[in-house]
Amino acid sequence: MDGQRHLTNRQKKWIAGSGLALFFLLSALICWFAGRPLIHFAQEPERFRQWVEAQGVWAPLLFTGMIVLQVIVAVIPGEPLEIAAGYAFGALKGSLLCILGTFIGGMLVFLLVRRFGLRAVEVFFPAEKLRRLRFLQNERRLALWVFFIFFLPGTPKDVMCYFVGLTTMPLRTWAIISAVARLPSIITSTVGGNALGMGNYTFSVIVFTATLAISGLGLLLYRAVCSAKERRKT
Repeated sequence: MDGQRHLTNRQKKWIAGSGLALFFLLSALICWFAGRPLIHFAQEPERFRQWVEAQGVWAPLLFTGMIVLQVIVAVIPGEPLEIAAGYAFGALKGSLLCILGTFIGGMLVFLLVRRFGLRAVEVFFPAEKLRRLRFLQNERRLALWVFFIFFLPGTPKDVMCYFVGLTTMPLRTWAIISAVARLPSIITSTVGGNALGMGNYTFSVIVFTATLAISGLGLLLYRAVCSAKERRKT
């Protein structure tokens, strides 16, 4: 149409960059004003349970929103919230809410990175962390490696949520991995939190000790794989 204005590439880039900057500014503000109090709140299980009871039917929706926020603002740790979910909602319901929240958050991050590219990742994570994940550019084994990293407790899943958007992985494949691969780490946290809520302290200590040991082994294995892949690249 003759009267319609068309944006130049420079204008489109400026609009996209401004939108991205605004998003990260809001994320930083949310992290500071909501994320920090949220974690302190989750670290007080009894107080958190009282809050859940006070919210009534809205509690599951509000808690799912907390998990989504935790995934998007990747510097907020997820474990305290998962333990609090088991304490306040029970192992089954708490696990389902955490799975739903991490799935929604992971999908939003994936779409964000697909839209804005590397700029969206570098705001949260230094280039060194990205270089350690270069082996994931192997398209043939991409889904297998991503599933492996998400399945092991202790691996840097927050980094992966952002990094996967830079790869060629289809959205459908990422959706399946997001829904399934986190199950072990989420379930162990919520089961331990539920044991605390039931007063079964011996069982909760066993669960958390086993989870800590598995997480340590998972992290060591992940680092070993990354180091081995880096040596092959050089």
